[in-house]
Amino acid sequence: MRRRSRASSFPRGGGGGGGGGAAPAPKRKNPRSSVCCHVIKKRIQSICSRSERGSEGAGSREQLGSGSSLPLALMASPGSSYHELCCYGAGIAGNIFAFVLFISPLPTFRRIVRNGSTEQFSATPYIYSLLNCLVCMWYALPFVSYGVVLVATVNTIGAVFQLAYTAVFIAYADAKKRLKVLVLLAGVFCVFGLIVYVSMALFDHKPRRTFVGYLSVASLIFMFASPLSIINLVIRTKSVEYMPFYLSLSMSLMSVSFFAYGALLDDFFIYVPNGVGTVLGVVQLLLYAYYRKGSRDEARRPLLVTHT
Repeated sequence: MRRRSRASSFPRGGGGGGGGGAAPAPKRKNPRSSVCCHVIKKRIQSICSRSERGSEGAGSREQLGSGSSLPLALMASPGSSYHELCCYGAGIAGNIFAFVLFISPLPTFRRIVRNGSTEQFSATPYIYSLLNCLVCMWYALPFVSYGVVLVATVNTIGAVFQLAYTAVFIAYADAKKRLKVLVLLAGVFCVFGLIVYVSMALFDHKPRRTFVGYLSVASLIFMFASPLSIINLVIRTKSVEYMPFYLSLSMSLMSVSFFAYGALLDDFFIYVPNGVGTVLGVVQLLLYAYYRKGSRDEARRPLLVTHT
C-alpha cells in the first residue's frame, strides 16, 4: 500500500520501456533569486529617476540663468566683468577722494594742538559729519542693504576721522565749549541708536532699506548744501579766499564717483544725493574759475594807495 501510494503521487509517463519512463518535474523558481532581481530592478529605476530629476534641475537653472535670474545672467555674460570693474573702480575712486576730504581739517587741528586752544573754531561741522557718516554706514551694512560695501568702508573711515577730530576739540576746549560738544556728541549717538532700533524693530528688510535710505539721502543733501553759505560769501565779496580750490575739487570728484557708483548699481539712495553734490561741486568750481582772476588782481594791489 505504501509503495503504490508513493508511485501514484508522481505523474505517469506516456509508455513503458527504457526511454518512456516518468516525465521530469517542472523546475521551481528560487525565491531568493526573484527577490534579488526585484531589488536590482527597483534600484535601477530609482537611479534613472534621480538622473532625470538632475537633468531637469540643470535645465531649469540654465533657464533661470538665461532669463529670469539677473545675477546669474550677469555672471555668465562676458560684459558683466566690465560692468563690475567699472562699478568697483568708481567706488574705489570715491573712497580715495573722500579720504582727501577727511584729512583736509588736519592743518586746523595741528594749529589747535600747537596753540593749546580751540580759539574761534567750532566743532559743529565735525559732529554733524559724524552723524552723516554713521547713518550712511548703517544703510550700507548687510542689515539694511546688500552689495554696497564701498559705501560702508568710506563712511566707517569718515566716522573714525570725525570722532578723532571731535575728541581733540574736547581735549583743548574750555569748560563751556567742552560741555556743549559733549552734549551734542551724546545727542548724535542717541539719534543713531534710535535709528538703528526703529529700523530693526519696526521694519522688515525691504522697508528697512527704504526707511534708512531716505534718511541717508536727506543727511547727504544737507551736507552737500552746507557750502552754499560759502558760495554766497564768494559772490558777495567776489573773492575765492574762503573757498579752497582743492577742497572743492575733491568734493566734486567724490560726488561724481559715487554718483557713477550708484548709477551702475541702480541704487536710488546713492546716486540721487551724490548727483546733487555733483551739481553743487560744479557750481563751486565755476565760481572759482570766474572769481579767481579778480582775486589775483586784488592781491597784487598795494596795501596803501597814495595820490600824487
